[in-house]
Formats: sequence, structure tokens, C-alpha cells
Amino acid sequence: MAGTRAAIRYAKAILDMADSIGVASEVNNDMILIASTIKSNSELNTFIQSPTISVDVKEKALLEVFASINGVTKGLFHLLFENKRFEILEAIAVAYSSQFDAANGVEVAKVTTAIPMDAALEAKVLAKIASLSDKKVTIKNIVDPAIIGGFILTIGDKQYNASIANRLQVLRKELSN
Repeated sequence: MAGTRAAIRYAKAILDMADSIGVASEVNNDMILIASTIKSNSELNTFIQSPTISVDVKEKALLEVFASINGVTKGLFHLLFENKRFEILEAIAVAYSSQFDAANGVEVAKVTTAIPMDAALEAKVLAKIASLSDKKVTIKNIVDPAIIGGFILTIGDKQYNASIANRLQVLRKELSN
């Protein structure tokens, strides 16, 4: 993602400011909303990335789209307006959430599955997570049909591979020995 280092700096500054006035959690909710909206709406993403649309039009439009956001988040929009950097908004939102989670002892567990997770698999994964980590954990589901079935769980530097593709690979090694 373009401007990742800058996005991390912006995110840290916004988190520090939000923390100092006790609204870090509200701003995190804004950032989650912004990141998921930009990610799922290609028209909005194209609009934000467009070099031909002026920054004041972008700022006005974003303030309208995200009318219910916190004042600190609105301040970020104005800062991006002043610095002409709206193209890194999604990266800032993602960086803010990960810094917010880290500051609050929340770990993100990446769960790779062949198809989107259902409630039963999520319960299984949460049970496995409880055995691997004593922190609060949020789950991020990544869909990759190449694993065939089962799941791959990654928390920090630990990985638990319960995928069918992995079992087949292990079986192949055992048969070749």
C-alpha cells in the first residue's frame, strides 16, 4: 500500500491525540468503519485515489459519507486536505486500528480458511486461540481456496496449521520416506 510509513506516522499522531482526550476507542471505531468502507466500495476508493479531484471536494465528500465520526477523525480529514494525502486514508485507518489494538493488549489472529468461516468453525478457532494466547484476540478471516479445507491460525509468531493441504503434504512426505 502506497505511503505506508507516512500512514503509520499519521496513525500514531492521531492515536496519541485521541488518547490524550480519552476518545481513542471511538476513533478506532471510526477507523474500522473507514477502512472497511473504502475496501468494500471501489467507487469511493477510486474517488479518493483520483489525482483530478480536488482535495477540498474529497474532504467535503468524506465528511458527508462519514457524517457521524468523532471530531479527531474529522481533524485527520482536514490534515489530509492540507497535506494533499487522501490517497493514504485507508492505510492510516488500518495502521491506527493495529496500533490501538497493540496499545490495548489485543492481538489479531489471522485465520485462513478455504471458504468464509461459519459460527461452528469460529467457535473451534476461538477455543484453539484460548490455548495459544492469554491476550484478548480479534479474528481476521482470510479466504484461500488453496488450503482445500480446515484452517491455518496465525497469532503473532505462532502458527497452527490444521489445513487439509498441510495434512496431504505431511502424508506425501511420510509415504516418500
